[in-house]
This record gives sequence, structure tokens and C-alpha cells, in this order.
Amino acid sequence: MRKHLSKLKLSRLIIVLTLLLTNNSFAQDFSMPSIFADQMVLQRQQKVPVWGTAQANAIVNVLFAGQSKSVKVNLDGNWRIDLDALRASAEPQMMTITSKWDNKMKEIKIKDVLVGEVWLCSGQSNMYRPFRMLMGEATDPAYEPAVAYLRNEAATANDPLFRQFKVGNSFSVLEEQTNGRGEWSKAIPVEVNEFSGTAYFFGKELRQKLNVPVAIISCNLGATRIEPWMPINAYEKNSSLKAYYDGEIAAYKENLSNWDEQKANTAYKQLLVEWEEKVKSAETKGEKAPDKPRKIESPARDKQVPGTLYNAMVHPLVPFAVKGAIWYQGESNTDNSANDYGLRLAALVEGWRAAWGQKQFFFFCSQLANYRSPNKEPVGDEDGWATISYQQSQILKLNNTGLAVLNDIGEASDIHPKNKMEVGKRLSLWALHQAYGQNIVYSGPLYKNAEVKGSKMVIHFDNAGSGLMVGKKQLLNPTVEVNEPLKRFQICGADQQWKWAEARIIDKNKVEVWHPRISQPIEVRYAWSSNPEGANLYNKEGLPASLFKTNNN
Repeated sequence: MRKHLSKLKLSRLIIVLTLLLTNNSFAQDFSMPSIFADQMVLQRQQKVPVWGTAQANAIVNVLFAGQSKSVKVNLDGNWRIDLDALRASAEPQMMTITSKWDNKMKEIKIKDVLVGEVWLCSGQSNMYRPFRMLMGEATDPAYEPAVAYLRNEAATANDPLFRQFKVGNSFSVLEEQTNGRGEWSKAIPVEVNEFSGTAYFFGKELRQKLNVPVAIISCNLGATRIEPWMPINAYEKNSSLKAYYDGEIAAYKENLSNWDEQKANTAYKQLLVEWEEKVKSAETKGEKAPDKPRKIESPARDKQVPGTLYNAMVHPLVPFAVKGAIWYQGESNTDNSANDYGLRLAALVEGWRAAWGQKQFFFFCSQLANYRSPNKEPVGDEDGWATISYQQSQILKLNNTGLAVLNDIGEASDIHPKNKMEVGKRLSLWALHQAYGQNIVYSGPLYKNAEVKGSKMVIHFDNAGSGLMVGKKQLLNPTVEVNEPLKRFQICGADQQWKWAEARIIDKNKVEVWHPRISQPIEVRYAWSSNPEGANLYNKEGLPASLFKTNNN
């Protein structure tokens, strides 16, 4: 009898424990990616995916803006509901998500939800740099007016309908993550200090021109190359990209297997000892102290491994409805696969578009800003900065893409120019025209084709606007037309010896280029330099011409 009672008690105990574990699992499994949080903004006028995880076979319901939709959770614990297209709304609303299973219900409430325009803003440090970092003193005092502008903007920003979701830094080389990290904030005093400067001025233009709520998703990390932002499947589309990816991942796995945390810590401590000695020596001699050495990181935190930032930072956002993306990156690739950057950028764009699976996904790229001392003599393909800038211009071959030309707003002594105002505005012009259908001049002159006429070459341009002009841009002032010769055109003959060229505007969209000692020109280039100081071809709307070369080989 006692034996029977013991068995009965044990059976009941097992049942109770099973129920408790099941209920706990139910409670823990009901979750959503971090971007679904208070203060979020949803994309208007297109379907809005809402998704997460819950107990398998549970029924999940999403209630928002008069819509109520339900779905059964699949056996993997995943669910997704697509809300019908929403109208823009500046009125804070509540989204309620419930999960019902075995007569138990779990609820998530998301407050202060707006509907408007949402843009992904990605890249490296020139996209990342928030007001907090931009408001420091300029490297060159000549750019202090830009700093003053930024400080005033941060102090006076007060637009709660303009918001940012800042994605937390993370790494995942081999697995696509789903939840991610991040938080929402508003363009109001103090909070705006963490807004990406480039993305802020892009979004501010949209707020003013569209008069609907706007959100920027700031997903970026300084000093990163393009490869970690590319989806793994993007490398499968091309044999050279696949070979690159396979080689890098093999090297990563080997480095990871050889990693010894204890040895790394010991080596770093030795570096610190040596550094402290150098600091003391520098102080004694009255010299500048060396920078403190960085801690040696595990290969798992290597931010340059292909796919690692896409997996950890971008993928958790997929398929959150967005209008498109703006991109500011390339500096870190000027000495890393520069000639193949266009191939990689196109693969990234197509990979992101495939991941989101939207009918449209706009993509607007920032061309590199001018940087370093200007060259006195013409240069060729050895300039990695110019090569990347040219490769970036090739993105225009894809539909629904754009290029913000920045070769007149950079700083020779600072790779992080302060004038993010112009960057954001020029990106917004592409968006306002392409994504929102506004009839505006949205780009500076872009090379179309060329023809040789005797000893001269005639260049034809698209996007000449009201006509070509010789312009001058000073700091934050609008570009003005000036009576000066065109500069920064270079030309060569069959000997491939570059010479500075003479050039003049001969029609609304044509420029004639020549050199008195070159009778048969072979190629012309414009603004082909990391810093084409003096480049002055604009359209009459004040937008600069992109660098180009007439020989596309």
C-alpha cells in the first residue's frame, strides 16, 4: 500500500513539475525582436510585418489601428502577422499582442506607436557619428562654423515625431540572430545627442517636406569594411565572392581554434607594462605620450569577418517594414579590395532586398567626401579613395538607387567631416524624388558618355538640371556661380601619361576637354583624387558633379 502511495505521489509530482515547466516555457518563449518597443514608428502605405516567438501551436493575435489579426505559431515556435497598409499617424497608439495556449494567455503592450516613414541608416563611422561626437572642436579651425551649427541644432531640437532606433553593437559570424539589441529615442534635447548626424539631417529633411512621423534605424559601426555587412547568401551569387568568403571563414575558424584567452591576457598585460614605461619616458623628455594599446580581442569579436555584422545587427531587423536604406561606408575599403567594391556593394544591396522581400527597397549611397592633402599632379588607379568613389557611382546601374556626391564638403585633415548637414540633405533629395515622387533636381551632373572630336573630347552629362555651371561652395553657404575656368579635369593620349586639361562648358549638358600637346585623346577623368580641391563643375541648382572616367575598363 505504501509502495502504491509513493508511486502515486511521484506521478502527481511529475505532472505538477511538467505543468510548471511548460507554463514557464510558455512565459519565456513569448517574445519579439528588440525593435518592437515603446516609441516605435511603423512604415506607412505598405504591409507591416509583426513577428516573434511563442509556444508552438499557440494562437497569437495582433491588435493595432483598428486591425485585429491572428495566426497559429508553427512547430519551431515562430509566428508572423502582416498588418495591412497603414495611414500615417502622429497620434500615439497602442499595439497589443497576445498569445493563447492551453487556456493561458500572455500579453505584450507596446505604447506610443506612430506611423510614418522608416529608413535604415547603415555603414561605418561617418554614418555612426552622433551629435555627441560631432560637437567637439574641429580639427581645422576653419570648420568651426559647422560645429557651431551642430551645437545649436542639438540644443534646439524638439521634435518628438522624429525618432531613432539605435542598434546595439554585436557580432555573429556563423549564425543569423533574431532578437538583437537596441532602443528607441526622440529628437528632443539630450536624447538627440545620440542621433546619427548623417541620418538626423536626412530624416529632418523628410520631416519638413513630408509632414509625417519619421524614424531612422541607426545600424552602423566605425572602422568596418563592407564585407561584414553583407548577408552570407550574397557571397553565393558570384564565384570570386564565394572564394573570398570561404577563405575568410576558414581563417576565422582556425584563429578561433587557436585562441587562448589566458595567453592573450598575459600578452596584453605585457603590452601595458611596456606602454607605461614609454609614457614615463615621454613625460621625462616632454614628448607626447603614446596611445594606450587596445586589448587583444577574441576572433569571435572580429568586426571585419564576412557576414558577422549582418548576422548580428541587420538580420534581427528583417523584415521590419522600411522605405529603404541610406549607406555611408567605404573608407575602410580604400586599401582592401577597392577594385571589387562595386561588386560587393551591388551584392549587399541585392542581398538586403532579398532578405526584406518588399516590393520596393530604395538604396541611396554617400560617395566618399574629399580627404587628405590635394594632389598637385594627376593620379591614376593607384588612388584607392578615388577608386572606391568611382566604384560607389556604379551602384546607379541598379534600380531605385542614388548617389550623394560629397567631394566638396570634406576636410583635408579629418576623415570625419563636420558638415553632415549637406550629406543628409543630398541623400534626402534622392529620396524625395525617387521614393516620394517629387519633381525636383535631386542630383549633380553624372557622366553619360563621351565623343572624340578632333583633338578634343566632348563629355555629355545626365542630371544637368537647369544647366551646367562653374560653381564655388564655401562651408555651409549655398553654391554660387563664379566666372572661373573649370578645374580638375585630366586627360591622356595613347602613352597613358596624365596631364591637367583645359575644359569649358559648351552647352547645357556638355563640357569640352583638351590639352594642347595631346592630339588624339584616349581618356578623360574628372575629380579623380582623394581630395580634388578646386573641382568646380556643378549644375545651376548647386549640386556637384561626381568624379568619372570615360574609359570604364
